[in-house]
Amino acid sequence: MVNVRKLWLVALLGASGAALAQSAPATYAAADFSRVDKVDSHVHLYGELPVFLARAQADGFRLLTINVNYRDFPPPDVQLRDAIALRRAWPTRVAFAATFDAAGSESPGWLARTQQRLDAALAAGAVAVKVWKDIGMQQRDADGHVVMIDDPRFAPIFAALAKRGVVVLGHQGEPRNAWLALDAMTINGDREYFSEHPQYHMAKHPEWPSYEQQLAARDHMLDANPRLRFVGVHLASLEWDVDRVAAFLDHYPNASVDLAARVPHLQLQAVKAREKVRAFFIKYQDRILYGTDISRGREQSDAQLADEAHAAWLVDWDFLAGDSLMHSTEFAGGFRGLALPRTVIDKIYGANARRLLPGAWAQTAVSPRSGAPAKNP
Repeated sequence: MVNVRKLWLVALLGASGAALAQSAPATYAAADFSRVDKVDSHVHLYGELPVFLARAQADGFRLLTINVNYRDFPPPDVQLRDAIALRRAWPTRVAFAATFDAAGSESPGWLARTQQRLDAALAAGAVAVKVWKDIGMQQRDADGHVVMIDDPRFAPIFAALAKRGVVVLGHQGEPRNAWLALDAMTINGDREYFSEHPQYHMAKHPEWPSYEQQLAARDHMLDANPRLRFVGVHLASLEWDVDRVAAFLDHYPNASVDLAARVPHLQLQAVKAREKVRAFFIKYQDRILYGTDISRGREQSDAQLADEAHAAWLVDWDFLAGDSLMHSTEFAGGFRGLALPRTVIDKIYGANARRLLPGAWAQTAVSPRSGAPAKNP
């Protein structure tokens, strides 16, 4: 005998579920920005930063601060010390990635010392290891040969990291603009950076490997380490063409990319090919991490960094989550926001980073979208 009451209840619940599904917006609104629990997986922090970290908490961001062997920053040992301190002070907000110095890598004892330093950093809480563009663009051995990322001297390090499941963050090469004259570059930010850092303006330095040689060395290293969990930061230095980024991700199933400092390149492509850029995000939604490359300048105050970060985070949110007409100071021409689905935004802004770096950020009891302030940092 048919249970009429049960059928009626099932029909009612089904109708209610359909109504809820229809009422839930497909995309986030600007007002959702601070309510969504997010991760900026590419920042560079040092010193005490109570104002900046309070701003990050208010904006709903957890952070991965990345140590790097860069002359504009404090020495790597100082960065590591400060990263450990920030992690201890803000365990729900800050995680960190270690790095190593490739200088003298041909010397006896370098490998053992470097592995010991990495082991110590990982034991102190590092969740990833960064390899930077100094390998390939600055380092030469005692014989004057350029040291590239696929050099056999680094093979034991990558093999050990792969065996331990440690994520490697790779910055090989530069934006393709670095190999162009300033007036031929596609965005103003690159013109400014390479004007101020001529040592990395590779159009002026033919004595270093070409753009394609830099990427080929990176790919050769990945071919030799198929188990390595790898993030090609800065869109794997393929920022100028989402098809090239897609081909990289297709070829290396253990690789992901982050967006750090390359969103303007995507916006530029969206001027003429918005749907293509949007389709890229949707297809590779599990392989893309949000990041900014926000870095504290030498003379920058804590409050200034907080204001800069807040402004950058809002602009990126408008582009990725919104659909309004936008303009950028980086180039001429308007473009619309991508209006990515909520599910895609949730992955890019957090779920992918948490999956790659499990346990990186201690969790709070606050619901990710409750909008309520965290009870602890």
